[in-house]
Amino acid sequence: MKRFDIITIFPEFFSGPLDYGIVRRAREAGLIETRIHDLRDFTHDRHRTVDDRPFGGGEGMVMKPEPLFEAAESLLEGGVAKPAPAGTAIVLLSAAGKLFRQDAARKLAQLDQVVLICGRYEGVDERVTEHLATEEISIGDFVLSGGELPAAMILDAVTRLIPGALGNENSAVNESFNEEEATPERARHGAATLTTSAVPLQEKGQGVARGILDYPHYTRPQKFREWEVPDVLMSGNHEEIRRWRRKKALEKTLLNRPDLLAATVLSEEEQRQLREILGQQQDVKSAHNTR
Repeated sequence: MKRFDIITIFPEFFSGPLDYGIVRRAREAGLIETRIHDLRDFTHDRHRTVDDRPFGGGEGMVMKPEPLFEAAESLLEGGVAKPAPAGTAIVLLSAAGKLFRQDAARKLAQLDQVVLICGRYEGVDERVTEHLATEEISIGDFVLSGGELPAAMILDAVTRLIPGALGNENSAVNESFNEEEATPERARHGAATLTTSAVPLQEKGQGVARGILDYPHYTRPQKFREWEVPDVLMSGNHEEIRRWRRKKALEKTLLNRPDLLAATVLSEEEQRQLREILGQQQDVKSAHNTR
């Protein structure tokens, strides 16, 4: 049986999406188990606080790392997130993540446990992305109020691929997007290729459409376990913070959505920052190859 664990501040949301159709039938047949966890149950203050102001300034609130780590680790064998137990994925739903496609659904369908973290507010403390989540996933080039809808969509897409969930095994085989990612050789012979139209995201505070993902967010505590908030965000130097955020946004875009960079006109400063990032990555790769 595959187990889905969903961490959210709105557990009531899932009383509808999980009670109908294939997901309900898969649950009743014992093919999947779904558990919904209220993030506020893992807080330790009387206000059950799950968010705080971002370091370095900026609009909105950021989800705190402590309750998210505690919630996720309570669901894992051994209580350790990284490396995650074999057969387990911890998925952070984020507009800055990699696009969810059918090949990602197939990979998740092969696992025993999928933990889905529903982000909210302005974002999630970056230490969750770096040290807790095994995957950061987006369902498209648009911004939602939270990760609950994406979590329900991913659960449905993965459940369909579990043997027995559809009744007729050929149903999933013959559906759209069931081709494996096409290689150049297969593409030349007309094999199906999954493509995505890069819709530029709107940069905050600007009237110009840009194709850069959001920068990392950090909130209290300043030090969580051994991981500290970057010094620049504590400096009070707004220009340094701006440049740091822009460079980190470029890094994340290069990592998760390089297709967006190809469709974006970068400023001279951004082009310089991107060259620095690529140079640093090449240095790391060269150092690794010489070991």
